[in-house]
Amino acid sequence: MGSELLIRGYNVGCGDCFYVRIPNGTDDFHMLIDCGSKESAKSGVMKRAIAHMAEHELPAGAKAGKKRLDAIVVTHRHEDHIKGFNPKFFKKIEIGNIWITAAMDKTHSQAKKTMALHDIAATAMNSLAASGAAFSPEFADLVALYGINNKGATDALTVSLPQKNGIEPKYVYAGMTSADLDVSIADTEITILAPEKDIDGYYLGKELDNALRGLQGGADHFRSLAAPIKKSGPINISTDDFQTLQSRMLSNGLAFAVDDSKIQNNVSAVLLIEWKSKRLLFVGDAEWEDEYREGKKNGSWNVMWHVRKEHLSQPVDFLKAGHHGSHNSTPWNRHADETNEVNKIFNAILPLPGLGKTPTAQCLVSTKRKQYDTIPDGELLAEIGKRVSNTRSYLTDFRSTDVNFDPEDGIFNYSVMKTYSKKPSPREVGDKGWLDKPQPIRTDMQSKGKGQKDMLGEVEFIEVTFEAD
Repeated sequence: MGSELLIRGYNVGCGDCFYVRIPNGTDDFHMLIDCGSKESAKSGVMKRAIAHMAEHELPAGAKAGKKRLDAIVVTHRHEDHIKGFNPKFFKKIEIGNIWITAAMDKTHSQAKKTMALHDIAATAMNSLAASGAAFSPEFADLVALYGINNKGATDALTVSLPQKNGIEPKYVYAGMTSADLDVSIADTEITILAPEKDIDGYYLGKELDNALRGLQGGADHFRSLAAPIKKSGPINISTDDFQTLQSRMLSNGLAFAVDDSKIQNNVSAVLLIEWKSKRLLFVGDAEWEDEYREGKKNGSWNVMWHVRKEHLSQPVDFLKAGHHGSHNSTPWNRHADETNEVNKIFNAILPLPGLGKTPTAQCLVSTKRKQYDTIPDGELLAEIGKRVSNTRSYLTDFRSTDVNFDPEDGIFNYSVMKTYSKKPSPREVGDKGWLDKPQPIRTDMQSKGKGQKDMLGEVEFIEVTFEAD
């Protein structure tokens, strides 16, 4: 308890796990925004993060031996945001609220087409996973988004955890506030900025909607021909025709999985937390497009700018960088000028400081190098670094403490910074050439003794704090 607001990003690899403590008189409000990772569950990073939060931060619950967590926020259904919601990790935690993006509400009438797209993509990807085929790293990542761990986490968030705690999950959409969610925190208002309630209308687009109807029709015809299917194949369609049709369905399913993955990012629940004079923005993996287009498949940032502009037209004091520092989730178009819609958003929420002034906003990046080709985007992080105060020039800072630094290559062999090869693969070059520039602090570069830890040294995290003005 106290007058300080705390934001902590746990190092869970490529994933989000953010603990937020908001002063609330004599009894602070405790939130967990997402808990997921691309790491294997066997790594234990998510389990340790939850245990650390419970032991060191959460107050006693109503029942003996329990701790109290006032709210869980689920931004979207991807594994790097929800895989850690294993009921076993929360056995000794009483949960007061579970807020989930409206896009995961199976009864939501304005998300039926988006749900259908996700179901088709999931069916195709799970079929491919069951085939035992070898996949490229990129394709394996896409298939993993629909795996059993993801379904288990979804079931836990929507069924088992709510039942255990005697609550109903609340599916949130733009315009809802903490008052609408029956939560009262001193000097604080929480506003949901995305997704819009009409999910199909804003994020699916008419063109994709038409293609979806065609695929749904094909899927229905496919099921009618192939049912019932025995291990040896369908009984009323030839094996060759069945395999051809199945191959076509899986190919179409792959294309739809790519679209679905992007849409799931764009229906992330986006939270604006306004505490006293501070404005804190948590964006999940919301993506941007060049401009807003009526009736088209839109990026979440563009929709927020057009529908909720009053909330984005002034600077924020804190930004949780979207999608682990990927280029597509922070609204900055490096190839356009300041008149571009996306750059207007960026300059509004994180303006460049004027001549002779220093930035005051802060930012955290939860990321892991080499997980994806474009994560993190070093040039983007360097640009954010011009606009926030909590930065480090990692290459410069690490030189002084790393005995394995190679001055000839300008690269050091620190465990989180493997030497670049002579012909670096795409996954090596995301931040090459940018690490000597100031950038926001990030989970992967604060690890291995370089950042903050618990006393046992087993849990790594990065933090920012705010005092009331």
